[in-house]
Amino acid sequence: MAAAVAAVTRDDSAATMHESAGDADFADETHRDVVVDFIQRELGSDYKSLSNVGRLLEEVRAEQETLEEQVLSASSSSPLKVSAALDAAEEAQETMHGLMKREMVLSKTLDQNLQEAQPWVDKLCHTIDQVDTMERHMKYMQCLQHIEELSDRIQQCLMTNSVWDAIGSVASMASLDEGLRESGCRHMQGFLRATLRFWHKIIKDRLASDFEELLTLLHWPSISPPTQSLVPPANAQEISSQLDLLVSQLMALQTSDDLISEKTSSTQPGVPPAPPLSLPIQIMVLPLIKRFRYHFTGNRQTNSLGKPEWYLTQILMWMGNNSAFMDEKIQPILDRTGANVNGRVELCRGLLTLAQEKLASDAPRLLYDDTLFCHLVDEVLQFEKELRSTHSYPASLPGLLHILLEEATLQKWLTVERKMALEKVDAMLSAEGAWSCQYRDISDVDELKAPDCAETFMTLLLVITDRYRSLPCSRAQLKFLDLQRELVDDFRIRLTQVMKEESRSPLSPRYSAILNAANYISTVLADWADNVFFLQLQQAVVSLGEEEEGGRPVLGPMEAGRLASLEGSLFESLLALLDRLRGDMIGRLLDTVMRDVREKAKPYRQDRWLSLPSQCDQATMSLSSSACPMMLCVRDHLLNLQQLLCVPLFQSAWQGLADRLNNFLYQDVVLYNHFNEGGAAQLQFDMTRNLFPLFGHYCKRPENFFKHVKEACIILSLNIGSALLLRDLLREALEERISLDKERLGGAGGGEGEGERHGPSPEQALNELGVYRLAPSDVHILLNLRASWPGQ
Repeated sequence: MAAAVAAVTRDDSAATMHESAGDADFADETHRDVVVDFIQRELGSDYKSLSNVGRLLEEVRAEQETLEEQVLSASSSSPLKVSAALDAAEEAQETMHGLMKREMVLSKTLDQNLQEAQPWVDKLCHTIDQVDTMERHMKYMQCLQHIEELSDRIQQCLMTNSVWDAIGSVASMASLDEGLRESGCRHMQGFLRATLRFWHKIIKDRLASDFEELLTLLHWPSISPPTQSLVPPANAQEISSQLDLLVSQLMALQTSDDLISEKTSSTQPGVPPAPPLSLPIQIMVLPLIKRFRYHFTGNRQTNSLGKPEWYLTQILMWMGNNSAFMDEKIQPILDRTGANVNGRVELCRGLLTLAQEKLASDAPRLLYDDTLFCHLVDEVLQFEKELRSTHSYPASLPGLLHILLEEATLQKWLTVERKMALEKVDAMLSAEGAWSCQYRDISDVDELKAPDCAETFMTLLLVITDRYRSLPCSRAQLKFLDLQRELVDDFRIRLTQVMKEESRSPLSPRYSAILNAANYISTVLADWADNVFFLQLQQAVVSLGEEEEGGRPVLGPMEAGRLASLEGSLFESLLALLDRLRGDMIGRLLDTVMRDVREKAKPYRQDRWLSLPSQCDQATMSLSSSACPMMLCVRDHLLNLQQLLCVPLFQSAWQGLADRLNNFLYQDVVLYNHFNEGGAAQLQFDMTRNLFPLFGHYCKRPENFFKHVKEACIILSLNIGSALLLRDLLREALEERISLDKERLGGAGGGEGEGERHGPSPEQALNELGVYRLAPSDVHILLNLRASWPGQ
C-alpha cells in the first residue's frame, strides 16, 4: 500500500513539473509585473532616494523566517498523518474481506434452508386458501341466514301487527342491500332485492290502503275551492292520531322505497334531476293523477291540443285548493318526523309530473302549427310565472320550461319569435301613424319624442325579454339575446332605408322622427346594458366564450377582457352603428340649415362695412337691415328643430349649428371684408346683441360657442391706441421669430436674442384683452382688416 502511494506521488510530481515548464513564460511575465508594482508603490517616483530600502530589507527577512518555520513544521508533521491514514485503510480493507466471507457463508445457508422449507410453505399456502374459501362460504351462509332471519322477523311482526318493528327490519334489509352493492355477489344481491321488494310491497300496500281510507274520511283531495269548513267528525282526535302514525310510518319507508324504485332522478325528457317524491305525497296525488288522466288523455273532449290552458289551469287549481290541507294537516307531521320536506312543494312536484308528461307529449305534435305552438308557449310561460309567484315554488326545482328547451322545440320557438317579430315590424312601419308621437301634444311627458313605431318596437323587444328571462339555461337565453340584437340591426337598416328616402328634405317632420327613433332605441339599449339581467348575461357570455368550439375560443381575448371588466356591453356594436346613423342624420340636417342660412346671409356678407357711420354719430344702434333675413332664418330653424327633435338631439343640433355659424361668420363675413370704426361697432352689435341672444334660450353663455366671432369683434373694435400697440407688439414678435429662424438655419444660437426681449408676450397681451382662441397670426390678419389707421 505504501509503495502504491509513493508511486502515485512520483507521478503527480512529474506531471506538475511538466505543467510548470509549459507555463514558464507566463509566470515570468506575472512576476515582473508584481515587482514593478511593488517598486512603484514602495519607492515612488523618486528613484534617487533609497531611505526605505533598509526597512524593506528587514521586512523581507522577517517574512522569510516565518515561511521557513512553517515549511519545517509541515514537513515534520505530514509523514505521521500519511502513515496513520495508510494504517487505517489497510485495517478497513481487512475488515471488509472478513465481512464478505461471512456474507457468502450466510447466503449459502439461507438458500439451503429455503429449499428445505419450500414444500412446507406450499402446503401451508394451500391450507390458508382452503381456510379463506371456507370463511367466505361461512360469511355467505351467515348473510343468507341473516336475510332469512330478517324475513322471518318481518313476517312475525306483520302477523302480530307490529308495523314499526317490521319497518325497522325492512330498513335493516335496505342497509344490507347498500352494503352488498360493491361486493360482486350478484345472485345474493338479486335474492336480497327480491326479498326486500316483496316485504316492502306488502307493508307499503297495507299502509297505503289505510292511508287512502283515512284521506277519504278527511275529504281529500279538494277538487273545488273550499267554501266553508266542514263539521269535524266525532272521532277527530283519533283520526288525527292515526294520520300522524301513518304518515310517520310511510316516511320511515322512504329509504327502502327509493332503493327499490331507484328514483334517483326524474325520468321525464328535458327535465333536470330532482330528489324522489316523498312516499306519503305519492299516495296523496294518486286520485288526482287518475282524474287528470281521465280528462286529459285519450279521446276526451277536454284533451285538446289547442287548449293547453285547460290542464295547466286545472293543475294550478288543485295546488291552490289543497295547499291549506298540506299546511295544516301534513306539514306538522313531517316536521315532527325530522324530515326536511315541504309538504306544499312536494304536492306541487307531484302534480307537475303530470304537466311535464302532457307537455312532453304535446309539444312535438305542435311543431308544424305556428299558431298553436305560440299559444302553447304563452300558456306555459304564464303557468310558470304563476307557479313561482303564487305558489312559491322554488327556483332550484324544475318546472315546465325545461321541456321547451329541447333542441327541436327551442329552435321552433326562436323561429316563431323571429317570424312574428318581423311581421309586427312590417305592420308597425306601414301603419298610418308610425312616425307620429302619441305624446306630441304633451310636452312635459316625453322628452325623447319617440315615434310610435320605435316605442312599439322596443316594447316588442321588452316582451321577448320577459318571455325568456325565466329560462333556466343561460345558453338558451343567449340565443334569444342574439335574436334581439338581430332584430335591432334589422330595424336600424329599415330606418336607414326610410332615411335615404327622406334625405331630400331633412327638415321634414318624418326625417326628424327617424332621427328621434334612432336616438330612442340607442338610449333604451344603453339603459339595458346597465340592467342587472343583461349584466348577468354578459358574464355568461364571458364564461361560455372561454369554452372552445372547433379548436378555438368563441371570444377573442380582447373582447372577453372588455366584457369581463364591464368596459364593453352586449349592445356595444349596435350602439356604435346607431350613433353613426344619428351623427350622419344630424350632419345632413345641419348642412341643409346652413345652406339656407348662407343664402339668406349673402346681403349681410356683402354689406358696406367700410362706410358705415361711427357709433357716436348714431342716436341708437340697431340691427343691420341686411342681417335681418339671416337672423330670422336662424331663429325659425332653431324653433323648428326644438319642436321636431327630442331634447338630447336638439342640444346636439343647436351646438353643431352654432359651431358652423361661428366658422361661417368668421371665414365668410369677417375675413372677407374690411371694417372701419362704424363697421366694427355694427358687427359687434349684430353679434352680441342679436345673434348670441338667439342661442341664449338654450344656455347661459352662448358667446362661448362663437369664440372666433366674439374675439374677432374684440380685435376690430379696439381703440386706435390699443390697436397700434398690439400691432407693434405682434410685428416685433414676428420679426424676432424670423430672425431667430434665420440664426438657427445659419448655425448660431438664439438664446441671447430671446433673452433681450422685455415686456409681455403676444399671447399674454391677447389674454388680457380677452382673446384666447385666436392665434397671434390670426390677430395680425384681423388688424390688417381695420381701415381706420393714422395716416390712411
